[in-house]
Amino acid sequence: MMKHKYLRNVVSLKLNAGKCSGCGMCVNVCPHEVFEIKSGKAQIVDKDSCMECGACARNCPFAAIQVKTGVGCASAIIIGKLSGTEPNCGCSGDDNGCC
Repeated sequence: MMKHKYLRNVVSLKLNAGKCSGCGMCVNVCPHEVFEIKSGKAQIVDKDSCMECGACARNCPFAAIQVKTGVGCASAIIIGKLSGTEPNCGCSGDDNGCC
């Protein structure tokens, strides 16, 4: 699987380990393998691969995950799909794509 990296150290993703039960739902729904379960709890292992789609937060039954959805590259991909155009979040400084 190709690993996409977006902008480093800008992702809004946060995990409250105290609320995490280790159910693994975040691992199951994350399209970019940002999480893994270690010692019975979820851990963020690749934060810069997060595209802020929000699947993890929406599917966490314990509200242990927070992320601002609809920003950055996830927004660009969704808008591109809906409009039939290439993804473009504007962060690359040109009109030729995302990041």
